Order: sequence, then structure tokens, then C-alpha cells
Amino acid sequence: MGKRACLECGEPLKGRADQKFCNDSCRNSYNNKKAGGSSNYMRKINRILRNNHSILEELNPDEKTTTYKSTLIKRGFNFTYFTNTYTTKTGRIYYFVYDQGYSELEENKLMLVKKEY
Repeated sequence: MGKRACLECGEPLKGRADQKFCNDSCRNSYNNKKAGGSSNYMRKINRILRNNHSILEELNPDEKTTTYKSTLIKRGFNFTYFTNTYTTKTGRIYYFVYDQGYSELEENKLMLVKKEY
């Protein structure tokens, strides 16, 4: 059996046979690098979705209301990101961020709704 080395820094390991890292710092560094990359993109998108959801939830406490598109924009709402859409029989499209949704009524006016599960 060959010499065992830390997966992060390459230092020789002493101790348990199943040990992979020489210390907690190396273990954390290794796992942070492993979790980086594409998951950073997912974290960014999830942050935008959470922000959009909290804005809709704050503006729609009674489960159905109207507001202006400019109000959402001022609060930092990003209209590019939503979790799903729903089209009614009449063709009205609702954009949902989880359970909170909106639909355009007129040029700058929106109807906010909450989906019941």
C-alpha cells in the first residue's frame, strides 16, 4: 500500500486509514472548490428568484391585487426570471415565481395573484 496524501495540499497523511485531508482547512478548501463553478450560477439565479418572490409577496398580502410595473422595477424585480407560466383559456399569461404570480393588464399595470396549492 502506497503513501497516502492530502487531496488538497498533497501532504502525507497520518492517522486513520480512511483519512483524506490533513486538517479542516484543507477539507474546507477542497469542498469549496468542488462546490464552485456551475453552482455559483445556480446560487445567482436562486438569489434573483428569492428576491422576485419576496417583492411579489410584499406587494400582494391579500392574495390578489394590482400594482404598476414601475413599482416592481424600483424594488429590483427582474422580469427575466420566473419559475413557470400559466395560460388561461382566454389566453392571459401569468408568470409565477413559485406561488406568487403576475399578469400584465395594461401597458404598465399588473395583476398580482397567489397560487393556492
